[in-house]
Amino acid sequence: MEEIRQSDKATARFAPVDRAVNSGIDEPKAKVAPLGGLEHRPGTLYVAVLTGGGDRPYALGLAATLISQGVAFDFIASDELDDPELHRSPLVRFFNLRKEMRSNVPPVRKIVRVLLYYWRLLVYAVTAKPKLFHILWNNKFAILDRTLVMLYYRAIGKRIVLTLHNVNAGQRDGNDNFVNRLTLRIQYLLADHLFVHTEKMRAELRNGFGIAEKNVSVIPFGINSTVPNTDLTSSESRERLGLAASQKVMLFFGNIAPYKGLEYLIDAVALLAQRSADYRLVIAGRPKNCEAYWKEIQRRLSSRELRSCVTQRIEYVPDAETEIYFKAADVLVLPYVHIFQSGVLFLGYNFGLPVIASDVGSLREDIVEGKTGFVCKPRDAIDLAKEIERYFSSELYRRLNARRQEIRNFANQRYSWTRVGEITGGVYRSVLAKR
Repeated sequence: MEEIRQSDKATARFAPVDRAVNSGIDEPKAKVAPLGGLEHRPGTLYVAVLTGGGDRPYALGLAATLISQGVAFDFIASDELDDPELHRSPLVRFFNLRKEMRSNVPPVRKIVRVLLYYWRLLVYAVTAKPKLFHILWNNKFAILDRTLVMLYYRAIGKRIVLTLHNVNAGQRDGNDNFVNRLTLRIQYLLADHLFVHTEKMRAELRNGFGIAEKNVSVIPFGINSTVPNTDLTSSESRERLGLAASQKVMLFFGNIAPYKGLEYLIDAVALLAQRSADYRLVIAGRPKNCEAYWKEIQRRLSSRELRSCVTQRIEYVPDAETEIYFKAADVLVLPYVHIFQSGVLFLGYNFGLPVIASDVGSLREDIVEGKTGFVCKPRDAIDLAKEIERYFSSELYRRLNARRQEIRNFANQRYSWTRVGEITGGVYRSVLAKR
């Protein structure tokens, strides 16, 4: 969400919330305003949303739709998720238990702040009024969160719903093992209900972890609308990135990891560069726990034919600068080799940017051929190059300025947060109604 100035009235109303937020480990709940009595009104849902402290687009998107659905909730978050809109609503009690999460701090400080966070979380849980906890992400220690923390929540009488953005990230990242699968299965079995984003994910839960389909709901991913979208134009964006108006610009955006298949896109661009000097690839993001893989990517990028047609921004891209990349590009490319769903796809759709994606996971289901993008074979640089050429010769590219709004309309309708809120609220009521 864009930053909005808090009014004096809103600040006064949530002053008790601020005291509880800043009270550290001693008063996780004692002086929080009682939501105007909403949690005591018949028919009003009152839950706790445990964010894990990150994923600002999804956490704030869900918060906004719960507010629109009239759901009262405690929002367990961090500095990163502290948004003025949350303090405006009488339905929300904001608990900044995670506080700051910067990575560039001494190791000792990291350890202390994580331990303090777990202590605050456990104290909050045992004193919390909501009977239902909705976990969006686990915290720092996955095995601990999947087992002992889940057992703790159940022991103190909490019902649990869990959103899965990945069924088994270990399998995706190539580091799956017995302990990983066992602890995942324990967490999935301890939860009362699970949310996933695709039917394939529900099938994986059934076939791989023995989870009954009745305990799993498929919800849309929810369009990413939290990043700023100003009046910045495409030509202004290209000027900032040093790109020419005549260039055919492809964008690879987000964390860099082996499962994203960047090497196949680089090889495809090398093939295209032999045929035309107009192609330009922009890589915007940073490597994530893949030193050897990133060294191989750098080796490929150092070749003579690629130096003049690749722009690299190897860094974390803050929300305020995200629009520059998506407005400068002609197409987003997702050459993934393993994934169920991609938040980058929906970020692109939010800016009306077409996509070329590998046929993995459920990506094909989210792309309308010739209307919102094209699909290529996974792990195949030749086929990817062919689809890129196909896109740049298509009507979709020739009428890109007009099609951007059509793509935004398509995404806002199909991946509506309103629909997410309706399904989520229904599950909350169903889980709380069980004896």
